[in-house]
Amino acid sequence: MLTSQNCLIRHLLPIALVLVFVPAHVSAQKAIEAVIYAPATLSLTSDSSVVSACSGGSTQVHLNAHATSPGGYPIRYRWSTSAGRIDGNGSDVTWDVSGLAPGIYKASIDIETGTTDASCEAFTATTIVVKSCPPAPPACPNVKIVGPTNIVLDQPLTFVANVPTTKRITPTYNWNVSAGTITEGQGTPTIKVDTRGLAGQAFEATLSVGGFALDCSASYAVSIPIPAPKCRKFDEFPNITRNDEKARLDNYAVELQNDPQSTAYIVIHPSRSGISADVQKHTSRVLDYLVNSRGLDDRRIVTMVGEARDDLMVELWSCPQGAKPTKP
Repeated sequence: MLTSQNCLIRHLLPIALVLVFVPAHVSAQKAIEAVIYAPATLSLTSDSSVVSACSGGSTQVHLNAHATSPGGYPIRYRWSTSAGRIDGNGSDVTWDVSGLAPGIYKASIDIETGTTDASCEAFTATTIVVKSCPPAPPACPNVKIVGPTNIVLDQPLTFVANVPTTKRITPTYNWNVSAGTITEGQGTPTIKVDTRGLAGQAFEATLSVGGFALDCSASYAVSIPIPAPKCRKFDEFPNITRNDEKARLDNYAVELQNDPQSTAYIVIHPSRSGISADVQKHTSRVLDYLVNSRGLDDRRIVTMVGEARDDLMVELWSCPQGAKPTKP
């Protein structure tokens, strides 16, 4: 900020006359001080030195001139700028810099005070910088999520974000899942999700990508399969007494009756040292007891011959609906 004063002292002859005719008891210095006016003072402040040319930024700069006239005379203000518009004409004005290109601009203030015979002027100025806008972030790219294709029950699932980027954009990644727990990778393009206990449920992984002009997001839905039903070996026993065999079959019948949709698989493993008739004999009596004594529908019972063993062995299997049949 530069400030200058210029006091114009007119009619210097009266000063000389004062010095000639001043009474003896008044010093010459006091006489001169009575005629010469002290200079005015002036300073200028602004509420901002940097203005953004970006849309939505403030384009108004408030200027305040602090001026004094030692003689108490009125002060006249003259404002000027290198560009823009001054609103107001007193000591407090507004400098409108809207629409200006990035660069440095100056606002100036001249004041004048005093009388027509003796006046003082002062001048000062200030500058502001109109800065350019940073380049706008690019529009939202086409965000994709690559999800799992082979889903194994109770095994973690991996999701990978595919986000096209540029050198000047460093994207941020914020993942959310509607079920399960993110165990690895939050804040990165790849996450792992713990899906234990989600059998039969559907859930969605959602990604929000930051760093672009808009909130870029994508989602990927998966369904956790229901575990396939499996056949279960209920019991097995060798060539035991008939009563013991009936007791085993009684328990087996209760198991089958509790699940009316299940299928009974009876596998007879013959003895290597036995005769072929043993297999047919055990098969017939087991089937006869379950159907005629325990009331099971014979269409629910499948009999099979298994591999030979050292001793004859009877296996009782229960297979829920949809389960793969037992291999003998």
